[in-house]
Amino acid sequence: MGRTIEATALKKVLVLTIESEETSCEELAGLLANLDAEVVEVVRQRREFPDSRFYLGRGKVESLVGKIAELGIDYVVVDGEISPLQAKNLENTLKVPVKDRTQVILDVFARHATTKEGKLQVELAQLQYELPRLVGEGRSLSRLGGGVGTRGPGEPKLEERRRQIRERINALRKELNELKKDRDQQRKLRSDSELATVSIVGYTNAGKSCLLAALSSDSSITVSSKLFSTLAPVVRRVKLPDGRVALFKDTVGFIRKVPHTIVEAFKSTLEEICYSDVIILLVDATDPEYAEKIRVAEEVLSELHADAIPRLLVFNKIDLLTEEKIELLSDVYPSAMFVSALKRIGIDALLNEVCRMLEKSEVEEEFFVGLDHLHTLEKFREKVAIKKSVFTDEGLIVRVKARESVLKKLAILLNGGMKTCES
Repeated sequence: MGRTIEATALKKVLVLTIESEETSCEELAGLLANLDAEVVEVVRQRREFPDSRFYLGRGKVESLVGKIAELGIDYVVVDGEISPLQAKNLENTLKVPVKDRTQVILDVFARHATTKEGKLQVELAQLQYELPRLVGEGRSLSRLGGGVGTRGPGEPKLEERRRQIRERINALRKELNELKKDRDQQRKLRSDSELATVSIVGYTNAGKSCLLAALSSDSSITVSSKLFSTLAPVVRRVKLPDGRVALFKDTVGFIRKVPHTIVEAFKSTLEEICYSDVIILLVDATDPEYAEKIRVAEEVLSELHADAIPRLLVFNKIDLLTEEKIELLSDVYPSAMFVSALKRIGIDALLNEVCRMLEKSEVEEEFFVGLDHLHTLEKFREKVAIKKSVFTDEGLIVRVKARESVLKKLAILLNGGMKTCES
């Protein structure tokens, strides 16, 4: 792929923005920190729209030349998406490499991609971003290499290079389609198991991996404070308080201004959320911009058409909050749950609430289970919640709650031994 921030050994960064609020630049600084880069200064020029040639006004850009030399800036990053013309003019004027927000996100994804699918998705996103920006020979063309992590001056002929990129994009899509078939098969197997599925979603660095580790008591799950440390979905079995087992999934974090190329490339991964029975929307309670982060997450869920799936808002990291702050959040979000994944505070209450939400779409029935069929009921133990059981001389009268399809299968295996049926 193109010359990445890592490749240029970037240490000091100057950020350009036309946004008045600080949050976006703070988030960008967090992304750059993932690439061992430090934001030395943010240059802000309030404009309704970016300058079509220089992003900031030409005079403002020219005034930065001395500052860049004085501060020893290695790279300039624009907190937005820039056109090839803007990039070219900025680089020619400032005499340092220039990247935009999308390229930074792609570089972070490239660094954290560890699975085959993740690497292919990142490369596809990078190539789709670069192709329309391949405007000519020289510096613009030299941005491209031959894949993730590669470098090079590129092809001398523009059309030849475009053809190569299109061919590579087609090849990547074919590979990803094959991997999608495997993912679909895995999803079918999970569906056939008839275990409930719960997806943990939210803004990047909300603590999703930490929560999954706490819920499943799995210390092997990678927990990191760095943005986008999870790119591939992680699935773990979690035993619920009612005795059932549910599949909990950790998903890739959301972020504002999500580049379209990333959404498209990671579509098959993000679509996993749409096959959930319950969605846990996790929020960092210590984040002063938590309301905006909730809005962004809900917006992404809407784009994925996951609006109809039951959703549970959960605030994480409450061990870092005062009681007054927790009470304030509770007043604003009365239906929300409050946990500390790191300290395992509120985990049991959260699991109980998940049980309650799952039961809303389930039915309850009463069965008579003969002594010779007790083993059959035991096989279904992971799929049903036992509400009441009474032993008799002949067997067991049991009231269970589960999906209707599960109860039908159980009734058949019990040879029609259903005593009563109540919904």
